[in-house]
Amino acid sequence: MRRSDREITDKNEIFDVLRRADTVRLGINGEPYPYVVPLSFGLEERDGQIIIYVHGAKEGLKHELIKKDSHVCIEADIFYRYAETNPGFTTVYESVIGFGAAEEALGEEAVRGCELLLEHCGFGGCGFDRAGLMHTRVYKIVLHSVTGKRRFL
Repeated sequence: MRRSDREITDKNEIFDVLRRADTVRLGINGEPYPYVVPLSFGLEERDGQIIIYVHGAKEGLKHELIKKDSHVCIEADIFYRYAETNPGFTTVYESVIGFGAAEEALGEEAVRGCELLLEHCGFGGCGFDRAGLMHTRVYKIVLHSVTGKRRFL
């Protein structure tokens, strides 16, 4: 990272940025271009690793590309504002980038992923209708590498 003074190195702080972010962008290897899609997500920390859960319909480009190559990148950020500096302008933000592999979550793991997603979106405790899994594919992404960055004034 070029600006190590802005790097977030503590995993708990990185997890906190993800917890406060409302969207992840999922980067998938595509042809001839990379494919990036914004998604709602759930997350948890297990055995020192951050796990992200995303979901979607059973079919689509995202699923086709993950089937070909499960290596993915996630990006999440929190934009606070633009600010004037002397001289110039800057952005006040926090962000996280992580790398891992997407694997389909099945059974109770898919239910857990959906419950975490609902919780993250502000609907925890509302109950998850398992019948919805007939029309939904859930992915679990264990982040093998993750970095964070922030700029405050």
